[in-house]
Amino acid sequence: MDPDEPLDLFAQKTDAELFFLARQAQRFPPAVVQAAVRELQRRGLVPAEAPAPPPPPPPPLPDESTGRLLLRSLRAMLWPAGSFFVTPLLLDLNLLIYALLALTAADPLAPGGEELVMWGSNFSPLTLHGQPWRLLTSCFLHGGVAHLLLNGLGLLFLGSLLEPLLGRWRLLGGFLVCGIGGSLASLWWNTAGVNSVGASGAIFGLYGLLLALLLTRAVPFGRSQRRTMLWFVFYFMLNGLVGGLGGNIDHAAHLGGLFTGLLVGAILGRTRLPGTTGTS
Repeated sequence: MDPDEPLDLFAQKTDAELFFLARQAQRFPPAVVQAAVRELQRRGLVPAEAPAPPPPPPPPLPDESTGRLLLRSLRAMLWPAGSFFVTPLLLDLNLLIYALLALTAADPLAPGGEELVMWGSNFSPLTLHGQPWRLLTSCFLHGGVAHLLLNGLGLLFLGSLLEPLLGRWRLLGGFLVCGIGGSLASLWWNTAGVNSVGASGAIFGLYGLLLALLLTRAVPFGRSQRRTMLWFVFYFMLNGLVGGLGGNIDHAAHLGGLFTGLLVGAILGRTRLPGTTGTS
């Protein structure tokens, strides 16, 4: 094709031919391509001016290091804020007491029985004879790092669910009452004597409390949500009970805390909870 052909020659070409010429610029002389583009512009098939190039993408944000993400996560778990206030305080108290205990223990990873008694374990000869405060202090002591971490995770899970529903003081009261209930059950069952520590009784009490709220429909969940939550609670509760069958576990404290929580939850379920707007 001669680039000096008159422009009316391009006016006789079809749209498809003109688009072919414009798109195959590397195969034809520049004058031919320009003439095809001008004819397409005259027909209104392409804009008269090339569109402005898109703005450059914003520079990528610097990636947070794993260490910074870990610190932010720990702060969220351990720092009281808003409706998540009492739960981190309880967790912090358990961690602080274990850290102080570890400083005085011969084996920081596994404090001995005598050391636990000195710090306030539920040691029946002392609890039953003038030191009833051990029913409560034993709930903040732990016999090892694994014991502490397991109970800490349970407290975080249940506290994050219950504190927005119950409010700060109801959650705190429920935790303490269930812990004492578990300690009393341990004394009643272990007639030969016991030296028990751990927040497990209080934590199983929170399981029972949540279970009672779900069964009494005191929380504003739909039927499917309630069913899912019930299965969730049953799974973790039974997993905790069955998982400790072979170890040196105070099951009486677990069951005592659980039944205490069921009773507390049944009572609270008859009141208006701060985190609910109605029932379904």
